[in-house]
Amino acid sequence: MMREEFFRQPLYWASRGVMGIWLWLKYRLRVRGRRHVPRRGGLIVAANHCSYLDPPIMAVCAHRRVVHFMARDTLLSNFVARWFFRRVGVIPLDRTRGDLGALRKAIATLKEDKVVGLFPEGTRSPDGRIRTAKGGIGFLIAKSGVPVVPLHIAGSFEAFPKGASRFRKSRISARFGPVITPEEIRAVMPGKKSDYEAVGALVMERIRQLAPGEPGGDASSAV
Repeated sequence: MMREEFFRQPLYWASRGVMGIWLWLKYRLRVRGRRHVPRRGGLIVAANHCSYLDPPIMAVCAHRRVVHFMARDTLLSNFVARWFFRRVGVIPLDRTRGDLGALRKAIATLKEDKVVGLFPEGTRSPDGRIRTAKGGIGFLIAKSGVPVVPLHIAGSFEAFPKGASRFRKSRISARFGPVITPEEIRAVMPGKKSDYEAVGALVMERIRQLAPGEPGGDASSAV
């Protein structure tokens, strides 16, 4: 962690530290493949999504990078939430329409060599299964021109699924996969045609490959 980043966003680092300790103590959080996360430059981290625990898990796993999340604007519906989320770098998104303003903000954040965390499925999976990416995600990834690091989170659905009112026993693990380069992303868009669905499908397939029992990814190294 760079000293200037800490002083620029102390609330983020303090919150992340508390969540990291809690996730380790309660769920024995294990992280693999951290070496795949570049230490500098614009970057998208994309993960599967089935629990409210997933954003703090991603933030803790990203180690020395500050992750700016895109989150539905209804989460900022009260003063306390607005105060907190804005200070930890959340980008509010109106999911009832094509929110071009939020997409532009995310792209501008990436152009500043920062990290944006995405959950391409758009909402939490009701059964823990990985689903398809929403259309706007492929657009954002293609237009940003930055690498994408896939992340698979296992155990968060069992710990706190959609609709749950309390935390449950589970073991949580997270695994980063090799970077998806801008060249790979452009390769799935034939000619000059912008096939954003293909971009989203590529990212989701790389996330699936990191799931336990699936080929690919980094089966070793917990660093």
